[in-house]
Amino acid sequence: MSGFNGLGMSLGNLPRLSSAKSRSISPENFTGEKGKGGMATEGTGAKAARDLGQGWKISPSIRIAPGETFTLADIQGSGAIQHIWMTPTGHWRHSILRMYWEDSEIPSVECPVGDFFACGWNQYAQISSLAVCVNPGSAFNCYWEMPFRKRARITMTNIADEEMTLYYQINYTLTEGPEETAYFHAQFRRVNPLPYKEVYTILDGVKGQGHYVGTYMAWGVHNNGWWGEGEIKFYIDGDDLFPTICGTGTEDYFCGSYNFDVGKEKGGYREFTTPYSGLPQVIRPDGLYASQMRFGMYRWHIMDPIRFERDLRVTIQALGWRSGRRYLPLQDDIASVAYWYQTLPASPFPPLPDRDYLEII
Repeated sequence: MSGFNGLGMSLGNLPRLSSAKSRSISPENFTGEKGKGGMATEGTGAKAARDLGQGWKISPSIRIAPGETFTLADIQGSGAIQHIWMTPTGHWRHSILRMYWEDSEIPSVECPVGDFFACGWNQYAQISSLAVCVNPGSAFNCYWEMPFRKRARITMTNIADEEMTLYYQINYTLTEGPEETAYFHAQFRRVNPLPYKEVYTILDGVKGQGHYVGTYMAWGVHNNGWWGEGEIKFYIDGDDLFPTICGTGTEDYFCGSYNFDVGKEKGGYREFTTPYSGLPQVIRPDGLYASQMRFGMYRWHIMDPIRFERDLRVTIQALGWRSGRRYLPLQDDIASVAYWYQTLPASPFPPLPDRDYLEII
């Protein structure tokens, strides 16, 4: 067993007993208190349950008004979030998920909800991985372990003009944890278009000790050729011009090969989803207005976390081909989510782009 007492369960140690307390927050129990679930007398299901009364799915979801921030969870004590399930309506880039650890006013997670769950193009893509599962029809599931010692707070902000409906459940445990436990972080970025001959920054400004555990990228192509020659680079603990870890190509980093391409006679690009990596989404041109290729990729460093002691920076090149077998620096639409654990306090994130810049068109 690893991490907090009672966490990190595997098939081999499931029979072991623990004093950890299981709790769950949902619209049927906003506080997660013991014996307080299903007590609502009003909510989004009240009309449907009018013949049945209390205890019969009175409050299965919430509605968040335009411009409103709703606190999904505010947990006091020591423990860890173990599973988050939700299904939001509306434009997923306009629903901003934030998480705060202890009493910090600076979020450790700040991300549009779709991108956080590896669905960055506001379209469903089936994902079967250890850390994130996306199931029909728009069921977002996260299994990243998120420990806290005093407090955990999760909010959702609706920056759209329309009201959103959100079904959600946050499963957690109350238990004690060791001093060396780090805090979960996730940061979103987008550049559209990437300036010519500039590298794309996935993560920068991280200070403290920790380990990098995952990357999701939503990559929109603005040219007609192959787009994934670029190398990913991890600059660790003071690296300057040259990184400690340097990849060999974009599809190689996401654990594919040769353009993710199985040949025209076999369908070209081939979507795949595995426990640690995947290309779950390929959005192909439709011959009319959807004229560009768009891709969604994830790579979880669960078995090979990138350790750092003082600081970390992560970049990736956008690189294709031009005439004469020369590399072409690309000017693509690139968005990403970086996932990592680190000590607190964390450095403030760069400001999120405004709503129009976030929008997928």
